[in-house]
Amino acid sequence: MFSLAAVRSQLPTIRSDGLLLRLPQQADYSDWQALRRASRSFLTPFEPRWSESELGPRSFSARVRRNRREALEGTDYSLFIFTADGPRPTLVGGLTLSNVRRRAFQNVTLGYWMGAQFSGKGIMTRAVALVLPFVFDTLNLHRIEAACLPDNAASRRVLSRNGFAEIGIAERYLQINGEWRDHMLFALTQERYDSLAG
Repeated sequence: MFSLAAVRSQLPTIRSDGLLLRLPQQADYSDWQALRRASRSFLTPFEPRWSESELGPRSFSARVRRNRREALEGTDYSLFIFTADGPRPTLVGGLTLSNVRRRAFQNVTLGYWMGAQFSGKGIMTRAVALVLPFVFDTLNLHRIEAACLPDNAASRRVLSRNGFAEIGIAERYLQINGEWRDHMLFALTQERYDSLAG
């Protein structure tokens, strides 16, 4: 049974398989800014447009406060992904569980981004695998969905390797780099997740 009090008492910190997933903290600012700035040209074809001011410290502080508030409310979980196999964790990307819906839907939307120098190493596939028990066992949701551009082969691999099934095309689904783009939709249900895990 879902308990909002239980979720509030344990904001997600997931540590396994050489990775650490947790909410952003103010102390992450310089690493986050450097990674986003260095990865801008890599990320531009896959993300909504963002301005240089969004990399500023005030914008980041507001983001940290908003992320914590949303997690405490149980509506969204924005997690930073770190490799944790060295003396100091290294920020490599981010993963968001957004639009948590309850009642008859019990659904959440997955999104993610990876720093350019860390892409193609299987890190995001591992990170998504680590967050699925939080979705199904801690939040007790029934379904997780994701979308990616049809030509984003790397993102499609992340989803398929984690058991997501392709469910169709959404016409002009998200505005990416200033253009409304079609996206492929994927979903993973609790039943499918359990069957793959068992």
